Amino acid sequence: MTLKRYLLLMFLATLLCWLALASVMFYINPSEAGIVGFLLFYISLFLSLIGTFSLVGFILRVWLTTVPIFRQVIISFRQGVLFSILVTAVLVIQSQNVLTWWITLLVMLLLGFVEFVFSLGRKRA
Repeated sequence: MTLKRYLLLMFLATLLCWLALASVMFYINPSEAGIVGFLLFYISLFLSLIGTFSLVGFILRVWLTTVPIFRQVIISFRQGVLFSILVTAVLVIQSQNVLTWWITLLVMLLLGFVEFVFSLGRKRA
């Protein structure tokens, strides 16, 4: 797949996910939908954030660094997924009214460790 096709498909998929999130927010009543409504909300938010963070991260990486573009795509997608996990996890924890600064810090450290492990594995290969 060419870079142009990847970016176009990622943009269209991200746009579709944002439309799905808007549909969930406007058409699903959280007090009546139960767990299914919340799952639809968090899944569509998660997928929307992955696409957005991946595209923005890729554009910033291409603009700021000189690393080959094929590596930029992989790194920006991985970091987009990790940052989306962070945002979604923090929102889920906050919805349960148990979010504190140290829980947020622990989640950030855990995801930072995961990124560190991935970056070490990439350098050895």
